[in-house]
Amino acid sequence: MRSSPTGRQLRLGNELRKLRERAGLTSTEAGKLLGVKQNQISNIESGRLGVSSARVRALACHYDCSDKPLVDALSGMTGERARGWWEDYREILSAGLLDLAEIEHHATSLRTAVTVHIPGLFQTPDYAREIFRQSVPELSPPDIEHRISYRIKRQAVLFREPPTPHQAIVHEAALRMRFGGTAVTRAQLKHLIDMSERQHIAVHVIPFTAGTFPGSGQSIYYSAGPVPQLDTVNLDQSHGPVFLDAEAQLDKYRVLLDRMEATALSPTKSREFIHHIVQDL
Repeated sequence: MRSSPTGRQLRLGNELRKLRERAGLTSTEAGKLLGVKQNQISNIESGRLGVSSARVRALACHYDCSDKPLVDALSGMTGERARGWWEDYREILSAGLLDLAEIEHHATSLRTAVTVHIPGLFQTPDYAREIFRQSVPELSPPDIEHRISYRIKRQAVLFREPPTPHQAIVHEAALRMRFGGTAVTRAQLKHLIDMSERQHIAVHVIPFTAGTFPGSGQSIYYSAGPVPQLDTVNLDQSHGPVFLDAEAQLDKYRVLLDRMEATALSPTKSREFIHHIVQDL
């Protein structure tokens, strides 16, 4: 029995619960169909008990789920916790941050929209250090360095083979904020330009002249799963990441990101725009 299931394990259990409820079955009824006790179904759905691929498929069959891509995706989420690099930070960082790294690791694509800072996967160490120095309560120097190393390791998803596609929508305000001073900002923007030239990365800038736009003032981080039902939205809050995965929430943030992209400049014009800001520094 797991005492601290990961976000991915919790998500699997939650999706199985959704299938059961959609079938109109209680956990007791589901247990009888599977030949197990009610508490075993409850423990599977809470992520506290591991579940095999075969059992997931058996449950989906009992729940009359005919969505084969979804069942295949859920089956792929089974098994014991694989030790990812983020596990080295389990006693150092919050569980939410570890779940974020795990979600990124398994994502098929990433989309982010920010208004006052550069997206985390594109941040340089010096830029990230300045952001962490402003944390409340204040972080100790070792804690700051742990968070920087964690952030840099997260960026590996952009360099692995194949790399994870990433679309970033960045407001002009974020490009002009001088975190750490002019030199740090210039290096950060040049790094953003370099990253934007990679084939799997698209950076869109929303200029001040665009005026108002949907989702303004809110940082949105959208991780696509193997099927749309398993997508995840992360809203970055001062107390840590908040994950959303309800169908209505996913639909809402897909629309928001699409509309923000429509407001923004193209990747080519965005790159030119960032070049001009660097020249003005």
